[in-house]
Amino acid sequence: MQKILIANRGEIALRIIRTCRELGIESVAVYSDADQELPFVKKADSALRIGEPPVQKSYLNSDEILRIAKEEKVDGIHPGYGFLSENADFARKVKEAGLTFIGPAPDTIEKMGDKIVARSTMEAAGVPVVPGSEQGLKTLDDAVRLAEEIGYPVMLKASGGGGGIGMVLCENEQALAKNFESTKGRAKAYFGSDEVFIEKYIKNARHVEVQIFGDSHGNHVHMFERDCSIQRRHQKVIEEAPSPFLREEARQKMYETAVTAARAVDYVNAGTVEFIVDENENFYFLEMNTRLQVEHPVTEAITGLDLVKWQILAARGERLPLLQNEIEKEGSAIEFRLYAEDPVRFLPSPGKITEFSWEDREGVRVDAGYEAGSTVTPFYDPMVAKCIAAGGTREEAIKIAEEFFANMKLDGIKSNAPLFVEILSEEGFKSGNYTTAYLTERKLASK
Repeated sequence: MQKILIANRGEIALRIIRTCRELGIESVAVYSDADQELPFVKKADSALRIGEPPVQKSYLNSDEILRIAKEEKVDGIHPGYGFLSENADFARKVKEAGLTFIGPAPDTIEKMGDKIVARSTMEAAGVPVVPGSEQGLKTLDDAVRLAEEIGYPVMLKASGGGGGIGMVLCENEQALAKNFESTKGRAKAYFGSDEVFIEKYIKNARHVEVQIFGDSHGNHVHMFERDCSIQRRHQKVIEEAPSPFLREEARQKMYETAVTAARAVDYVNAGTVEFIVDENENFYFLEMNTRLQVEHPVTEAITGLDLVKWQILAARGERLPLLQNEIEKEGSAIEFRLYAEDPVRFLPSPGKITEFSWEDREGVRVDAGYEAGSTVTPFYDPMVAKCIAAGGTREEAIKIAEEFFANMKLDGIKSNAPLFVEILSEEGFKSGNYTTAYLTERKLASK
């Protein structure tokens, strides 16, 4: 593979460009009119305009992306995360064009993208799943009947959903009746299908995921876990590795279960098996993300591995570089998703960044999609950067993070940096004793 087109933007495009450069692979970026001055456009070996700012006319325009890929004579396409990364039809089109899709097989993406199919597949493989729907719910009566059977509260979800979209907590029948049709409508608008299902809501839960990798030779490994319990509106805000609360017995069992899940679908490339964990450390399958995760840097920090490099090697058809017993972890790492947003109302705050600087020191990694002079537009997710603090211990990583935000300067726009400063000072976070309700309970986030 000598030339790769990156069907994405911002910090993840830069991240992929970096690995391509290290491997001697030429990188081709595509950009919308809104992004033409961003760093990833300048850093790529070549960059081509893909269209107007709206995503349907740019980063979701699969036909135009494939046209450019053929014109540029690339060997493969890396989708990053979001946009087309979990679009099975796009992955098929890439393969049909004679190019390599740097990700899992289209059938795997399709199977795991349908949450109901994913649940039944995992259940058949012996992976524990949250009590809930065996199939899509056609009517409200079906939903009420099942909710009464498994007991309230329940989580109403879009079958094709992800990223916290299309999820509603229903404490009782009235809430389920109120949200049923609107959730179906939201599912149709976002995912093209109005199919919904329900799962038992696990109270005082943690959200823990396991990074897995597979190759086309039947090898599957895990790269330990990440704790993603600090969330707002079911969307991750802070992630860390390893989890600060899991006991070793539960940790090892979770690793084994994640690898079982990967083998159940003959998984190839990078993936993540997500679990919900109750107070007693019982864990249940939530979903499998068939792509590189936003939070992959914390795994890289504790393992010393380059996950994008592993993706490219797996896509080439090579064996995984290491066996399970050769993958080691050391230390602790925490990632903070730095957003251009109003820290009080939690609404996007687009604008021009006049200054963006920080102290460059050991233990600090900043994957930034913007720089001083860049403009954050309203067309895309407003994440400015991922700020990662890594140390020999969790306490050391927290101290590095505190010093980072004390010295970081981000001017011209509002950001959620004050939220991170407040969280880092909280004893609940420092102790590692937190759940997915952490921000809401401390009134640090709206419900």
